[in-house]
Amino acid sequence: MKRATRGALTGADSSLIQVPGRALAWLIASFAVLLAPQWDRLPVWLLVACVVLAGWRWLAQTGRLRLPGRWLRSGLMLTLVAVYVATVQGRFSVDTAASFFVLAVGLKWLETRSNRDFYVLFFILTYLATVNFLFRQGIFWTLLNLAGVVFLLIGLQVANAPSAPGAIRAGWKRLGMMLLKTLPVVVLLFVFFPRMAPLWSVPLVSGEARTGISDAMTPGDISSLAQSSERAFRASFGGEIPPPRLRYWRGLILDSFDGETWSQRQPEPFRRPGRVANDGGIGTLANDEYDVLLEPTDQRWAFALDDSVAVSDNVYLNEDQLFRFRRPADSAVRYRLAFESGAGGQRTQNPAPGPLGRADRYRYLQLPSSGNPRARVLADELAAAAPSAEVLISGLLRRFREQEYYYTLRPPAMPDNGIDDLLFDSRRGFCAHYAGAMTFVLRAAGIPARVVVGYQGGETGAGGDYLIVRQYDAHAWVEAWLPDRGWVRFDPTAAIAPSRIESGLREAVAGEGSFLENNWASPQKYGDMALVQWASLQVDRLNYQWQRWVVGYQGQSQMDLMSRLPGGFGLRELGYLTAGLIGVALLVAGLLAAWQHRGPVGRDPWMAAVGRWHRLCERAGVPVRQGETPDQLALRLERARPDVASSAQAFARLVNNHYYGPPAGPEAAGDLTRMKRLLVTLRRQLNRQPTQTEVTGADNRA
Repeated sequence: MKRATRGALTGADSSLIQVPGRALAWLIASFAVLLAPQWDRLPVWLLVACVVLAGWRWLAQTGRLRLPGRWLRSGLMLTLVAVYVATVQGRFSVDTAASFFVLAVGLKWLETRSNRDFYVLFFILTYLATVNFLFRQGIFWTLLNLAGVVFLLIGLQVANAPSAPGAIRAGWKRLGMMLLKTLPVVVLLFVFFPRMAPLWSVPLVSGEARTGISDAMTPGDISSLAQSSERAFRASFGGEIPPPRLRYWRGLILDSFDGETWSQRQPEPFRRPGRVANDGGIGTLANDEYDVLLEPTDQRWAFALDDSVAVSDNVYLNEDQLFRFRRPADSAVRYRLAFESGAGGQRTQNPAPGPLGRADRYRYLQLPSSGNPRARVLADELAAAAPSAEVLISGLLRRFREQEYYYTLRPPAMPDNGIDDLLFDSRRGFCAHYAGAMTFVLRAAGIPARVVVGYQGGETGAGGDYLIVRQYDAHAWVEAWLPDRGWVRFDPTAAIAPSRIESGLREAVAGEGSFLENNWASPQKYGDMALVQWASLQVDRLNYQWQRWVVGYQGQSQMDLMSRLPGGFGLRELGYLTAGLIGVALLVAGLLAAWQHRGPVGRDPWMAAVGRWHRLCERAGVPVRQGETPDQLALRLERARPDVASSAQAFARLVNNHYYGPPAGPEAAGDLTRMKRLLVTLRRQLNRQPTQTEVTGADNRA
């Protein structure tokens, strides 16, 4: 079979013989594994192109195709680069640069003809594994990256010894031993090597938002998020976890309404790109503090509970009392907040109470000049009957609570006057529908109001130590301005479907079966299967700890850990300690290497036995001569000590049979045992003094 393949290769392209087929297969397998972490980031055409190019190279290796010549390769390169430029459309960032690098790796397969090209591709794929960490840092993606690197190393060993028997098995064993040797050094370097902040930082984002809430809300937007079980963030608390009714995670304020969509009248102000510190939460959590580990959003929004203040310096509070990062969160970010009043209660007043300014009043009373006439009439009726804003709001909430309004993930299509249809006809909607409708009615009644978008709820993780907030926890509610209290939260969903607030979305829509109805692969869909939920929470817990203590182990976290050691380590002491540990580790590694490479005698039990025999001969006054056979050495030992003649001859025969006889069979282990017994006998015989008869017999033979 190998000869036929070689012949096919020779007929197709003789230069391909230089690259062993098995080594190339390992490289292709590594390429496939290293592409997996980027499958949802890369364009579909680029993934298909990479598969086709790598497959073309393998078909050429087997002789089914020829590799393209120079002109065809140049044409393919120009075509794919043109498609890439058209896809990017002027958005240049680290994200798009990484995509171009993947394209370059794919094109490299078509010119991998010699061993030199093989090594170049090996190093390029190793760099691709590093690039993957820019976008995926979870523990399972890390293990997948490690598997890709292992495949590369196996391929490298096969390429250097393609015909060696058992090369793959020996390669796996060698890699395992290397890992065991280097793992302690890696751990020491990870813990103690000084982690200084980079001098500069480049945003990874390409301008395309990821899954999550946006800065504009059309009634159906949040209901579509309800079909996603992706994590939004996790939160750990120093004290007790707040009850579900207080888990309102504020993120955005939408204050402008065009008759269909709620949006921000003023977009987020421009800020010069800066570095987002990913390890904002360090040290033990105080009783009133909580940490948030936010998944990448490519946005500046930091979600927080009511009545919170910043503890870490990687978030700040803007003029709308919302927390923001200084640049989009393009990787997982950890930040720390604290409850201003010491408990996670509902916000009862504006942090700076006082009259609402004229500009703000206009901002929060804005409505289209026409549309939804019945809702406007309802607002007038409520205003005429209510002596105060609080009474009016209570009456509107009582209407939601007592009349037949329904909370559903399958709302009907909204006509032109959607708010009228919701309030008086269909009476079926999601949180965004009801929040938008309530804000409209309050503004029409002369009460400043705004839509707040964020998340509500969260399920406890394994062990009950933290909260997991997912995309289906996305929520919209209302904040209204009351002159004596400031901005106060009111949630029409809590009046219509209290189970949504107290028990979560699953319970709220259990009757219609719409929870994650299009997401069959999500473990959260199968809430009635205890084993599935347990396994999902355990996996999440493992990944959460990895993100907090490994990925999030950066400058502040390291100095916090070092400060707990005796003596209180600073940056200088940490540098000295790191240098010392590296020196000790290198010394230990050198000693181990010297011990393991002390010669074949230390590794081969047969050679070890022969070495012991040589030492016994030297003690008896018969030094080993260079090039001497075992029989010749046994004969000289017999002349010096006739009493050991039979043992020496038997030992020499066993050595000759092992090294110069037929291939070793099952009896080889028995021969080694006999050799060891003969060594014991020889040592015992040589330790005693020979008799006069034995010496005389030896002289006569000589």
